[in-house]
Amino acid sequence: MLRIIAHAALLIGALALGACGFADSRAPVPEFMRMKEPEQPPEAPPDVKRVVREQIDVVFLATSYPREVHVAPPHRELRGPGWTACVRAQLTSATGTSLGAQTYIVTINDGRVVDRRRADADDICGTETYEPI
Repeated sequence: MLRIIAHAALLIGALALGACGFADSRAPVPEFMRMKEPEQPPEAPPDVKRVVREQIDVVFLATSYPREVHVAPPHRELRGPGWTACVRAQLTSATGTSLGAQTYIVTINDGRVVDRRRADADDICGTETYEPI
């Protein structure tokens, strides 16, 4: 009886250790058990000034008449392959009144703006250093 319990304990222990995950990409285990190599990030960050200048209509509506456009340095996207950067500009509402300075976060992938959203208090845009485009 003790022998059966010992074998069961060893089997359960082996299964528990086997379920812990895969080995890293350089571990001496069969290929199917290794994790894939992480994708290499691009060599250089994008030129945010140029990208925003060339694609200003993607970042802001044309009817908002963006002026005094400033950009912050790009940062690697935490959940994807691209880069993010903060963009700030003076905007006008649809009724013609001034909205003041508005800040957006743009996502840049392969030199194109693929997404934009308004920055909120939890974003780092308030502490960034901006330069005019």
